[in-house]
Amino acid sequence: MSKPETAAIKCKVGLEIHRQLDTAHKLFCACPTDFMESESDDKFLRRLRPTQSELGQVDQAALFEFHRGKSVVYESDNQTACLVEMDEEPPGRLNIEAIEICLTAALLVNAGPVDEIHVMRKIVIDGSNTTGFQRTSVVALDGRLEVDGKDVPIQQISLEEDAARKTTQTHDSVGYRIDRLGVPLIEVTTGPVMESPIEVEKVAYAIGTILRATRKVKRGLGSIRQDLNISIPDGALIELKGVQELDILSKAVEFEVNRQRTLLEIRDELKRRNATPGMPEKKYLDLSEVFTATKARVIKEAISKGGIVLGVRLPKFGGLLGRELAPDLRLGTEMSNRASFWAGVGGIFHSDELPKYGITAEEVQHVKERLILEPADAFVLVSDERSRSKDALDAVVDRAAEALEGVPEETRSAMPDGTSRFMRPRPGAARMYPETDVPPTPVTEELIAKLKSKLPETSENLTKRLMKQYSLNQKLAKQLVDSDYLILFERIGTTSKVATSYIATFLTETCKGLEREGVPIHSIPDEKIESIFRLVDKGEVAKEATPDLIKWQANNLQSNPADGVTSLGLRMLTEQELVQIIDRHIEKNRKLVDEKGEGAFSSLMGSVMSEVRGSTEPKLVTDMLKKRLAQRGRH
Repeated sequence: MSKPETAAIKCKVGLEIHRQLDTAHKLFCACPTDFMESESDDKFLRRLRPTQSELGQVDQAALFEFHRGKSVVYESDNQTACLVEMDEEPPGRLNIEAIEICLTAALLVNAGPVDEIHVMRKIVIDGSNTTGFQRTSVVALDGRLEVDGKDVPIQQISLEEDAARKTTQTHDSVGYRIDRLGVPLIEVTTGPVMESPIEVEKVAYAIGTILRATRKVKRGLGSIRQDLNISIPDGALIELKGVQELDILSKAVEFEVNRQRTLLEIRDELKRRNATPGMPEKKYLDLSEVFTATKARVIKEAISKGGIVLGVRLPKFGGLLGRELAPDLRLGTEMSNRASFWAGVGGIFHSDELPKYGITAEEVQHVKERLILEPADAFVLVSDERSRSKDALDAVVDRAAEALEGVPEETRSAMPDGTSRFMRPRPGAARMYPETDVPPTPVTEELIAKLKSKLPETSENLTKRLMKQYSLNQKLAKQLVDSDYLILFERIGTTSKVATSYIATFLTETCKGLEREGVPIHSIPDEKIESIFRLVDKGEVAKEATPDLIKWQANNLQSNPADGVTSLGLRMLTEQELVQIIDRHIEKNRKLVDEKGEGAFSSLMGSVMSEVRGSTEPKLVTDMLKKRLAQRGRH
């Protein structure tokens, strides 16, 4: 993915970085934070509802999720969850190990620890928490971080519980697995001082370096989430949630800025067309008769099940619904997303994209006549059961009304390519209220003094130590410091016979390359990777076979690396077997050997290695091949 052009982008961006902590147990119970896929032992059904705040207010984001009307099916297993995650037992005290990790990170950014840590409840009723809320607590405030000479305020460092993992979703229900629920998360919140996409990426990288320095954060997909608060002049504050990868951040900012800019252009165009607030009316027409003989599959299926085709006129919106806001995202897509979320329909049809999807030009003309469209107008169709179609068009008209004003404030979900989709309205102050089941945790001067006495090494000092202790060059040492594999490297490097430079290269460059190929490297437990290098130490597999063994292990998590050696045929050759293979290659290339003698070494080395790679050490092949060629020359 190419880097975005940043020169012309003006924006204000704040970051919220969430990272799982590598603690011995979860935040409020004794369940482990490491888990592997296993069969669920229990399933239970819930229907979550919003609650009022202490002032009697109901958060609009929670109310939105409630109106979607989904029931939630939870999966649980006895190894990774207990009655606390099921919300059948009160939570225990805050995990002190997690508190110390957060305080250590706070000290590294010069944030001031609070005197007491109080747990709050943040209403979340999308199903990701069995309780209907997420527990969160402020640990430190008012830190500072310098990035490229710029002072970046760290407004807040918090400790909170991770949510459950979504596994399934249907029209009426959503499924979650609660093994991840309750895993400790650190949240680092910056001030909105970043002004370009590349600056956002640099700040996120700097924060990630500090969190990794604690040596107590988890690695892998799902262990880190980056949320963005983005605004532009005359735009709106947009909360963009769930950016997984660091190198997507700049893209996400660029796309959101362009989306808001285009929405402002659409607003201005509507004003030039004399569109006024209240012009899109919630007056819908049943157009089913127009489509009695249609070839449009979606409409045919809906009508056959007793549904209808409902249409609405959007005055002055002609040509604007198809205006691109970001790749594969148009104003019509925004309306479709709203309709799907509020009414559960599969989508909408709009005039800027028709005729298409089996809808003919003749049918489009009939719709325009029935809705009495002017040349500058647009229309939207929904085909579903009557009440659902009406709710969908209500959402479409509401989104059209927002387009007259410009950019609506909302929470959006980040897509893997950096674009985003509507998620829910932005939450308000009514979302938070105190947790009454967990007592406050005092932060004593003695605790802070203890943590200050053992602060982790700076990245500069750590790089120098790795170079000296493990004989690494600066590039490899820095790559390790910037990776999630430093702890694993030191565990392997201090015990393995394999060259430390090879281990470092494997854990940084090789693993990253395999990841780009789609190999789920991060799903492999550290213990399995250590076991692979122990097999190399024992002479049971060549170090050159480690990439193949890692790929096999990623797809066979329940098995051991030794099984992979057998499965892939990576057993080490005996010296006698290697001699036989070398002699066979020499005999096969007899003419070349007779002409060049020992000068045929390079050509033969390549052909032999192509057969034995991963089954023996290259040095042994080199020595043995030279020896056999020399012996042949003497004869």
